[in-house]
Amino acid sequence: MQKINTERNLMEAIIELENKRAYDGQILKEHLLCTYESFKPVNLMRSVIKDVASSGELRDNLLNTGVGLAAGYISRKLFVGTSHSPVKKLLGNALMFGISNFISKNPETIKSLGSQFFNMLKNKLGDRFNKASGDEDN
Repeated sequence: MQKINTERNLMEAIIELENKRAYDGQILKEHLLCTYESFKPVNLMRSVIKDVASSGELRDNLLNTGVGLAAGYISRKLFVGTSHSPVKKLLGNALMFGISNFISKNPETIKSLGSQFFNMLKNKLGDRFNKASGDEDN
């Protein structure tokens, strides 16, 4: 900023600074409004969901954990059934925890086993279908 020698230069400098302050205040208000909008719960959830959807690794981790929990819960229900025995319920909870941890920590092994199972099932069903259609031709 240059040296102010006259009253006119002083008035121009004051007007210039007031304009700058008004402009900076407007920018600050806009940033405050954007910040306020981004901290609304709906926008926070939208942001988190968007991040999860765009992050392949995080999505895979959530999927693996969900599959592990579901498999653990199903295995517990199958093991315990309608039993009222506290020992059986305790063992069922331990089984659920173990299966959930194993599946969520070893997703590639589970995917491989699942793929092999479905291929075997597809081959069996394909063989039966081929035998059934072959019998009709004879």
